[in-house]
This record gives sequence, structure tokens and C-alpha cells, in this order.
Amino acid sequence: MRTLRLVVPALAVCVALSACGGQGVGDGTPTPTPTGAQPVTSQPTPDPTGLPESVTPTPPPGVKTAKPGGPSTPPGVGATTLSGTVQGGVEPGCVLLDGYLLLNGPRDVLTPGARVEVTGRVERGMMTTCQQGTPFVVESARRS
Repeated sequence: MRTLRLVVPALAVCVALSACGGQGVGDGTPTPTPTGAQPVTSQPTPDPTGLPESVTPTPPPGVKTAKPGGPSTPPGVGATTLSGTVQGGVEPGCVLLDGYLLLNGPRDVLTPGARVEVTGRVERGMMTTCQQGTPFVVESARRS
């Protein structure tokens, strides 16, 4: 009798848990989660160009590309141009210009002590490992 009292509740728990795991529509469509979102069931899409990473696409005729550290096309809408002397930051590899942290620029041009002119955009919400300056993503840089 005592065994029956242990087996019946254990079976009830097993039946309840197996019923929860089998929820679904039955036609193969996923059931929405409690938040209403559908679960992700597909792989991420590949690169939209469809080219392997080792292949660099050539620009269409008439489009000029910038050379690292050299002159580039005119800045786009919202771009800012700064000029002055580059200063070293408190962290290794960090360079600043007038309180802006210079990111993604050519390292051979953006060296501490160099007089430069840089064009780019301020990215106030960007996180960096440098502990100073307002992030400024460099689009082009040249020594002045």
C-alpha cells in the first residue's frame, strides 16, 4: 500500500511534464513563447553579396575608393572635419584630437605629435576600451 502511495504521485508528475513538452499546433509551426515572440528556427543569412570573404568586390565604374591615409571622396552628410595635433591617450594604442578619441583611422598617420586633418562622425554611445575622449570614427585622415 505504501508503494502505491509513492508510485501514483510520481506517475502523475511524469504525465503532467510530458504533456507540457508536447505543446504545439501539430502542423509543424512553432508555438509562440509567453512573450509572443516566435522561436528562432533558421540559420543566419550569409553575406548579402554572396561572395566568399577572400573576394573583394570591385566598385562600379565611376566610383572612387579611398586609399588608406590618402585623400578620399568628400565627406557625407553629417561628417565633421577636425584638425590639430594628435595626443597619446592613457591606454596603449589610444589617440586623441581636441578631446575626441580617434577610432578606425590609419595608424601610420594618426601618431602622437602628428599634425593631422581627420574627417568622420561622432559616436557618443559607442563603447571603447580607452578611458577618455568622445568616440570619433575616422573616415579619412591626412597629415597637414
